[in-house]
Amino acid sequence: MTKVLIPSGALGLGYDRDALARGIEHQPDIIAIDGGSTDSGPHYLGTGTSKYSRSSTKAEWAELIDARAKAGVPLLIGTAGTCGSDDAVDWLVDITREIASERGERLTMAVLKSGQDKVLMAAAFDCGRITPLPAAPKVNADTFLSCSNIVALAGVEQIQAALDTGADIVIAGRATDTAVIAALPLKHGCHAGAAWHGAKVGECGALATTNPNSGTILIAFDDQGFTITPMGKDAHATPQTVSAHMLYENSDPYILYEPGGHLDVTGATYTALNDRNVRVQGSKWVPSDRYTVKLEGARPAGYQTISLALIRDPRYVENIHTWRDDIITKCTAKAEDRIGGHFTIEIRLIGVDATLGPLDAHSNVGSEVGVLGIITAETEGLSREVAKILNPYLLHHPLFENEEMPTFAFPFSPPELPRGVVHEFCLHHVLELEHPMDAFRLTTEEIGA
Repeated sequence: MTKVLIPSGALGLGYDRDALARGIEHQPDIIAIDGGSTDSGPHYLGTGTSKYSRSSTKAEWAELIDARAKAGVPLLIGTAGTCGSDDAVDWLVDITREIASERGERLTMAVLKSGQDKVLMAAAFDCGRITPLPAAPKVNADTFLSCSNIVALAGVEQIQAALDTGADIVIAGRATDTAVIAALPLKHGCHAGAAWHGAKVGECGALATTNPNSGTILIAFDDQGFTITPMGKDAHATPQTVSAHMLYENSDPYILYEPGGHLDVTGATYTALNDRNVRVQGSKWVPSDRYTVKLEGARPAGYQTISLALIRDPRYVENIHTWRDDIITKCTAKAEDRIGGHFTIEIRLIGVDATLGPLDAHSNVGSEVGVLGIITAETEGLSREVAKILNPYLLHHPLFENEEMPTFAFPFSPPELPRGVVHEFCLHHVLELEHPMDAFRLTTEEIGA
């Protein structure tokens, strides 16, 4: 049996300290936690930075290093620094060195990096080693060269190689959310289907329980299945909460693709052992005839300036879409005539349909609408210039011609707020490898006193 303690869904989200302490009492074999994902958009991969504050990350990471010492087991994190780029990994490595130095604690640290050389990736694409996934954008070699960061998602093989170093702490770059949990159970010979399925259920900590905010769960893997135990005092796992997690961030509720194969839970059974624990058996791992890793890439998409206006006039609120569309048409024409260049003007209606846009068939207009103008252009100067052309439209544009000029409200002065460079995701592809470690680099070092 192999027991994996998962403190929370991601480092920086926080967790229940009492629940973590109860987890340590269960004598886990490893403490594993995710460090990020693509959920928060392309900025973090594009810039190689973390979404979470350094102070919060350091505080939580220091607590987990304490927990590791009490349990006497390895501490593992995947997708370090939100995006898992090499710079983000180095950011968490520096924090770890700092903690060890401040405490005078001697530790062995293994570092697994997932960053890819864009020139080599362009060559791999030209050689046919990179292929698109369903709904992938059309790319060419120049697409790879335009990326500011490209990462490959590590699977269990790369994580196992890092664990094989015997390090106290393993800091991994971009990895699949499941790999950091499944790696040790698979290494110990636990049931392959169960290892991958339990890892999928546990990737977000207590999200697969009745009390998601409690964070910490323990999953025990064996040669037939796995058992999930929430560590939060008022958290319960049920067959529904556990089975439903296959729907989370997954296009197929029964199939999950990973490096080297896929998980099939069609035959899985979910049994409530009591009012807190659930036992799962019958999951199946299906190896692939080739080994591929998913690539993620982000690149600059221009410079952006935003403006916010507030509208309360009932007639304008009622006809807000007409007003918005007229502004976009006239402001775009004016900007193209006066300054040219490549730019886009987008106006989102906060409080109406800003989240789903035209897909929101049930939006109801209230008493006030926030109007967010978003100008994206090829240069920062052009973005600001178009935003200034948009300014009088947001402040005074009438709903119809030949009527009294209205005046709306800007909450900021100046209303133009530069966002600098913005990024976009541009890859949804897989890279074929002859050996799982071909696209990854593994190092170890002694840190602390």
